[in-house]
Order: sequence, then C-alpha cells, then structure tokens
Amino acid sequence: MKIDILTLFPEMCEGFLGDSIIGRARKENKVQIACHNIRDYTLDKHNRVDDAPYGGGMGMIMSAQPINDCIKAVIGDDAQKPRVIYLSPKGKTFDQKKAIELSKLDRIVLLCGHYEGVDERVLEKCVDEEISLGDFVLTGGEIAAVAVADAVCRLLPGVLSDDICFEDESHFNGLLEYPQYTRPAEWEGMQVPEVLLSGHHLNIEKWRREKSLETTFKKRPEMLETANLDKKDKEFIKKLSK
Repeated sequence: MKIDILTLFPEMCEGFLGDSIIGRARKENKVQIACHNIRDYTLDKHNRVDDAPYGGGMGMIMSAQPINDCIKAVIGDDAQKPRVIYLSPKGKTFDQKKAIELSKLDRIVLLCGHYEGVDERVLEKCVDEEISLGDFVLTGGEIAAVAVADAVCRLLPGVLSDDICFEDESHFNGLLEYPQYTRPAEWEGMQVPEVLLSGHHLNIEKWRREKSLETTFKKRPEMLETANLDKKDKEFIKKLSK
C-alpha cells in the first residue's frame, strides 16, 4: 500500500511516521508513505499558498491552484485513481471500521488543510471524501493525517507481528479491549488476576471476553447495540445491569 500526505509541513508528519512500528514497516517496504510539500507547487512569485477569503472574515484560505497541481503531480499517470481524502472537522468521524476499509485499498492520498481551510472548489474537483477525528478543531490536518495513516498501516499484513495483535484490540470486534497486565505479578499491593497466571487458556479466554464486555458496558455502552453478541454474552450483560 502507498499513502501520500499532502501538507505545508511534511517534516511534522515524517517525525511521527519515521519511527517505531510504522517507521520499521516503511524500511521493510511493507508500506510506502510519501510526504509532499504543497508549497512546492505554487505559481505565486512570493511562494504564497493562501489568500484572504472572499466576503471577508478572519484568517487565510489555502488556494486551489497549488493543491490541485500537487494532487495531479502526486497521482501522475496512475491508471487507478487513488482515494483522495481531506482531513476536516466537517468530515465523517474516523473509526476502526473506516481504518479497515482504507487498509484494503492500494493507495490513498491525505490532504492536510491549514489556516481557515481550503478553497471549496478544489474539494469539489479533487476530493473523494472528508474525514474528521472528532468534534473539535486543530490548527492543521497533519495530526489527523498521521492518526489515519498509523491506524491504517498497522492493519496491513506483516506490519504487526501477527493479525491477532489488532484483532483483540478495542473497536476491532465492536467491543473495548479487556485489561492488560505484565510483570511483576504484584505491584504496590495490587495483584494480577489469578486466572491470568493459571495457564488455563479456556478460562483466560472466558475472563478476557467477560472483561471486554464489562469494560464496554461501563465506558461505551452504546457500542453493545451493534456488537456481535452471542447468548452467553447477552446473559453476562444482563447480570451487569442488575
């Protein structure tokens, strides 16, 4: 898979995506990530990429020309047009389902806005969808782009040590993840649950499932409405409700 990030601050994205698991995946060519500077494509003699909004108002708007030319240059002669995504507080909220969907594509292009946003005309011409991290506003789209790229990359084959690494995680199966513990078995008087020390895999699996249900019930009960629950799950949730 290839991910192209279009931004005024490529060094911000590279700083996050050049280390740890994603950085290693890039070095091993399990995913390609390229950060492109939109400013390199402006035709303005002063290297400007923004201007005042028509109709007045605060802030500056990123101009259509450099964004459009950057997108065209990045896509090039690719016969299959990649999905172009604009990171925006007006977009649909990003979630694990969307991350899984995007991870199945061959290529995506992430457009980072800045200032007060971008000229609407370039969105109409070039962008396939808008994605938001939530109901809040950031100074630019870089943090959102990095979050999307990270969430997508870790789902790709070979990026994590095993698929089960993310299949047990929060949101992947519609529930929040069960609590995790590591050594030592006792810390400041607090013990690791005995079942996790037992070596009895069926009991551990049962405990983890029930704790996943319990955590979801306490923290995000609305998720249970769409989660894939069997009869035992539903009976356990009834006990929690009492």
